[in-house]
Amino acid sequence: MYRVATLISVMHHIPPEAEDALVEAVKLHSISFAYEGGDLRALLDETDVSDEIRTPALTNKVGPVCEIPGVRKLMGELQRKMGEKGGVVLEGRDIGTVIFPGAEVKIYLDADPEERARRRFKELQQRGVKVDYYSVLNDLLERDQRDKNRPVAPLRKAGDALIIDTTEMSVEEVVNEIVSQAQKYLERH
Repeated sequence: MYRVATLISVMHHIPPEAEDALVEAVKLHSISFAYEGGDLRALLDETDVSDEIRTPALTNKVGPVCEIPGVRKLMGELQRKMGEKGGVVLEGRDIGTVIFPGAEVKIYLDADPEERARRRFKELQQRGVKVDYYSVLNDLLERDQRDKNRPVAPLRKAGDALIIDTTEMSVEEVVNEIVSQAQKYLERH
């Protein structure tokens, strides 16, 4: 969602410093998601922008946009609306602490920064994006620091979240662990 808001910033040539103008621009657009061929796709005004929001150039601009209180408020409202009926899985750096602090199951996924950077580097290469591994690592570390220290909705683990270190796990193993933990919760309640 914040990547889509950043794309709006770029499309309208509105710098993050122009907070009020950017918030108004985001309000003019529809942000939604849809499944296509098993993949979650990001839609901006019903146009698939999934690939555009995953470029390194856009990724490097997300931090300042997601720190804007008005943008966070809009995205939080949209996330709550998406989850108001329950039965959803949402991911994000403040979902379990700010957006849905009362969520039934909270899972905090973690991995060594080097492994996270390796995964991101591989993903970008598979999409044909030319990047340097160390640039990806540095960008990741900078984003973590920025998100942990932002004044609004900083990145932190929810006290009641299950922490899963995915460093040595495959995607399938991570999914299986998450499903297992959710099933255990449901059995207890």
